[in-house]
Amino acid sequence: MTVRIPCAALLAILLISANLSAAPASRPALSEEEFHYSWRLRGGLAWVAGLKFPTSGIGELKNLPRTHGESFESQLLITAPDNRNGYYVYRSEIDPVGSKTLVSFYGYGWGRKHRNERTLFDYVKRLARIRKVTPDKVENRVKPITSQNMRDILTGIHYLRANADKIQAPVRSEIYSEGKTYPVLFRTLGAGTYELQGKKIATRGFLITASPGEKKWPGGIKVWLSTDERSLPVRIEIQRNLASVQLDLKSFSQ
Repeated sequence: MTVRIPCAALLAILLISANLSAAPASRPALSEEEFHYSWRLRGGLAWVAGLKFPTSGIGELKNLPRTHGESFESQLLITAPDNRNGYYVYRSEIDPVGSKTLVSFYGYGWGRKHRNERTLFDYVKRLARIRKVTPDKVENRVKPITSQNMRDILTGIHYLRANADKIQAPVRSEIYSEGKTYPVLFRTLGAGTYELQGKKIATRGFLITASPGEKKWPGGIKVWLSTDERSLPVRIEIQRNLASVQLDLKSFSQ
């Protein structure tokens, strides 16, 4: 993939910031679809992680409308090459227009280590109800939420797909990650190309990153989408501290 960031985009990052937190998605929620990826671990700690965890494998992103269209479920499952030695999973229940997370879940299991955390957002009472399960204990807690449009990682990716045509300058939002909320910017990365099944696809890149000068999110998301009406997520990069997981699309069905 080649990516070009024009000077005008860099200038826009410095001068312009729109507010995304209350804006609804511009397109309806996605229909049923399934994406198959290969993944590899990148970053300075990738070789260290390989001593205990796989550094490559397969990934699957599914979007499935729920009964009566009251919401839809999105799930990203990352596994080892043999699909047996561990997993990492993100799962979200998202409102019908794709603007906010209703339920957020993430979990992992590698060897003897495992953990999962589920958050139910109660927008009427403005509360997040969190249940965390580890080998040592089960923890339940409740905390207030300040936004009526909480977005976790998968909701953020869907929002980018639904609004790719409209996002030109950096926009402010919040990301919900591992029980905490962080101020972030959604911004463009420029144009590029991606080869899928022998064909070159025009793409545009987007970045979800910590908002400068505010509580820093120790993560980040990069997504490259096809420029057609499908906005296919051809590459996803999930950053965590000093390493990241890069998923490259191999096949899909819609």
